[in-house]
Amino acid sequence: MGISGVALAADTLRKNALGAPHIVCFVIAAAAPLTAVVGVTPAAFQLGNGPGVPFTFILVGGLYLLFSAGFTAMSGFVLSCGGFYAYIKAGLGPIFGLAGALIALATYTSVAVALYGLFGFFLNDLVRLNGGPDVAWWIYAVALAIIVFACGVRSIEFSGRLLGCCMVAEITILLVLSAAILATANPAKPIAFAPFGIHAVFAPGLGVALVFVVSSFLGFEATAIFGEEAREPRRTIPRATYIAVTLIAVFYAFTTWTISLYYGPDHIQQQAAKNTATLYLDAINALLGRPAGYLMEVLLAVSLFACALSFHNTLNRYLFALGREGVLWRGFARTHRRYHSPLASGVVQIASAMAIVLAFAIAGSDPYAVVFDWMSTFGSLGILLLQVMVSLAVVAFFWRDGRDLNVWRRLIAPGLSAAGLTICIVLMVANLDLVSGSQSLVVRSFPAVLLLIGVMGAGLSVWLRPRIGSQ
Repeated sequence: MGISGVALAADTLRKNALGAPHIVCFVIAAAAPLTAVVGVTPAAFQLGNGPGVPFTFILVGGLYLLFSAGFTAMSGFVLSCGGFYAYIKAGLGPIFGLAGALIALATYTSVAVALYGLFGFFLNDLVRLNGGPDVAWWIYAVALAIIVFACGVRSIEFSGRLLGCCMVAEITILLVLSAAILATANPAKPIAFAPFGIHAVFAPGLGVALVFVVSSFLGFEATAIFGEEAREPRRTIPRATYIAVTLIAVFYAFTTWTISLYYGPDHIQQQAAKNTATLYLDAINALLGRPAGYLMEVLLAVSLFACALSFHNTLNRYLFALGREGVLWRGFARTHRRYHSPLASGVVQIASAMAIVLAFAIAGSDPYAVVFDWMSTFGSLGILLLQVMVSLAVVAFFWRDGRDLNVWRRLIAPGLSAAGLTICIVLMVANLDLVSGSQSLVVRSFPAVLLLIGVMGAGLSVWLRPRIGSQ
């Protein structure tokens, strides 16, 4: 029996469980607003277009609104927890679909590993600096994985409520900091809108800034991947998608604008280079006191937990969908008897992520410079590739049958988003050294590795054609 008292099949997810606010929380939690703002934007300021970063978020938000036009148009006809895999398969066929599925599994797993590495590094540093013991980073990573698994097993509503609380806490601390910065404005230090000027945005370094800004929108897929568990999905998914993209873009633009005001638009690039790790922490300590700084540090750990839980739920449902279709082990489609969450998928997902984490630990890899930087770079590149494939899939899907949709949503917007996202991929590949912080041959091989994974998926599709070709 389910929680509601209705018996459900063992391979059935909970129906009518999520509204638009829950799904928005999953998306924004995956974007990890506090982690992205504190951890990513200083690099965008330093290596990118400096004071032009705030409006760069608006530009990227516009690109993802273009993506959303076609993405949400197709969501009315493709409803599956397979996420991007289901869209690519419906538009480009099962060969490209399974290629996208394996790329998605590899990239989302790499993002999860990156988060565990960063959590272990950050929490050990936080505990040690406050008088606690110096503990190996991977122990914290394993502890986080256990908590994430325990939360992921519960009903999807539980995760939605928990992520909502985390999201509110993260956003509140940043809004309080921004308000404090604006409150310090006076005739001698007026509020300036220079960061939103054309000359600031298109300054040297825009291409590099775009790479960092695009990575702040990770987790975009959650709006569709929870479609089977959403209430009125044909209305909920589009609404949640547009709300999430708009909120992310506007919130990041606002917080980066206010921090540039604090240091001064003419000095933000130099300050970000000098104090990359403490750009925001220094500001909150100065304006609100050290207790607020401690709170921000604690909420950074909360942000990483929320992000890890969101990606855990995403990966679970990928494995669930592939198991249900018989592409992978059918046991992945088994769900928890009470909560109707993907149980076997959750076990395998956590176990595989921890195996990679422990392999890095045994190799003595730096949890920040290698585990986080390398894995997040690989994941960001892979997700961009998936988004391009989805845009092309939308065009192909509606090219055969327009389904009474206007040409903007079914052809023009997805075509433009495919072009824009392809440019982002080219920029990321050209700047892999800067994004990853490494000149390793391993990092430079990431594009080839992703293509190889895609080819393996295509080959698997051909091998399984009798099984999945008719689905």
